[in-house]
Amino acid sequence: MNEADIILTKQITGGKTPGVHYLIFDKDSIIHRFHKGYTDLKNHLMVDQNTTFNAFSVTKTFTALAVMQLFETNRLNIEDPVIKYVPDFRYSNKITIKQLLAHTAGIPNPIPLSWVHLEEEHKTFDRIAFINLIFKKFSKSKSNPNEKFLYSNLGYIVLGQIIEQVSGGTYEDYIRDNIIQPLGIKPDELGFDIQKNNLQAKGYQKRFSLVNGILGFFLDKSKYMDKSEGRWKPFKNLFINGTSYGGLSGSPDGFRKYIQELLKPNSVLLSDEYKEKLFIENYTNSNKPTGMCLSWFRGALKGQEYYTHAGGGGGYYCEIRIYRDLGIGSVIMFNRSGMMDERFLDKLDKYYIDN
Repeated sequence: MNEADIILTKQITGGKTPGVHYLIFDKDSIIHRFHKGYTDLKNHLMVDQNTTFNAFSVTKTFTALAVMQLFETNRLNIEDPVIKYVPDFRYSNKITIKQLLAHTAGIPNPIPLSWVHLEEEHKTFDRIAFINLIFKKFSKSKSNPNEKFLYSNLGYIVLGQIIEQVSGGTYEDYIRDNIIQPLGIKPDELGFDIQKNNLQAKGYQKRFSLVNGILGFFLDKSKYMDKSEGRWKPFKNLFINGTSYGGLSGSPDGFRKYIQELLKPNSVLLSDEYKEKLFIENYTNSNKPTGMCLSWFRGALKGQEYYTHAGGGGGYYCEIRIYRDLGIGSVIMFNRSGMMDERFLDKLDKYYIDN
């Protein structure tokens, strides 16, 4: 067993997560795969190659890519003011699409743990009513446009609205038709649905933990969580209210195929010219680097630059990463809660990249 596998095995044996799946790959093939643990503790179901996990905020990279596709085809300009596309936009009319993408619009970011609904409520869920209510409640900006970096899920809800306004269809349909399907990714590998036939990993929260105590302040645990399974408390199947900031779920292979395409020159998703714009770090008005490109965070490991995004919330945590100079990507997915950008891939990828 190699060092990365030892670290991940200890996550399970040490009670840090019920299950995990890790992939590292180049643009053509898999370098290493590891999966272990449980997708369902009660029924003793194990993680396998096809297990799907909620990806939460990793979805933002798809939203940004969709916007750049519309930019490349001259259906919008990211330097345009948002209000040009969303007439009822509540914030400054000077805020641009690019500032939403780079999280410098100054729009607030309330904690979205309660922005969920049960699977059985999905068909009747009124997303427009939710959006109107949330923007009415949080209608005041926190800073001036491009004054500073301020991560905002609300900003990506607005980007979803722009995609729908410009494309004339739903956000979900645009992502399926223009990103997922062109790559030959199957619906059970990546999408906006909860997979059946035990493909979807249950999301868990450790019972005796600070986060479990805090959860009660944000959501009704009796409604959204099931009975405890040993040291873990499972979430029921949930949908995110704002799909464009966190609605995707999928298997690690689904996300692998997406990242592999971004590693390739002349991608079917976006020309090299416009793909390059995704990975340019944004600077504020005072010329301070933000560490954020257009939805992708910038970092370095062993002297190698990477671009990454994490997705965390109740029951799941994941990260995706691209080392553009090396032509390598990686994915890690857990079925336990994660509430911050952990940069967990730093602990694993270091065994596979060169200085």
